[in-house]
Amino acid sequence: MVTQNSKIQQGRIIAVSISKDKGTRKHNVKSALLKKDFGIALDAHGGAGNRQVSLLADESIQKMQAKGLKVGPGDFAENITTQGLDLPNLKVGAKLKIGKDALLEVSQIGKVCHSRCSIYYQAGDCVMPREGIFAKVLKGGVIKPQDTLEVIENV
Repeated sequence: MVTQNSKIQQGRIIAVSISKDKGTRKHNVKSALLKKDFGIALDAHGGAGNRQVSLLADESIQKMQAKGLKVGPGDFAENITTQGLDLPNLKVGAKLKIGKDALLEVSQIGKVCHSRCSIYYQAGDCVMPREGIFAKVLKGGVIKPQDTLEVIENV
């Protein structure tokens, strides 16, 4: 059951991004395979744990662009760039359906950065610690830009 804790309950993916190394900007891909209990195939952050996939809203990236930064989808090392969902106001445990098959469970809102990573030095700021979210893959599938992203449960 979806509660009214977030303003918008459906959005879309505007970019899917991967990298072979952690702590670097990711490059956009036409599609990616989400693997259950792993994350995105061929991405450095894939593996067991609570932070298998990272999501950041395009609206957050636009805030950084308004500050004069030349950044775009993938530049904050997010796997999935969204549009239309109020990601930071989701709750841990919220379920997100992507396209027809994939299912994510929000596992963390924001993160603590103990040191400034290369993204901070490249971009001059990093919005991920404040507005990015992380999820575990409950059900895999192929995801791509323009897929719908729907909150099906926000506990």
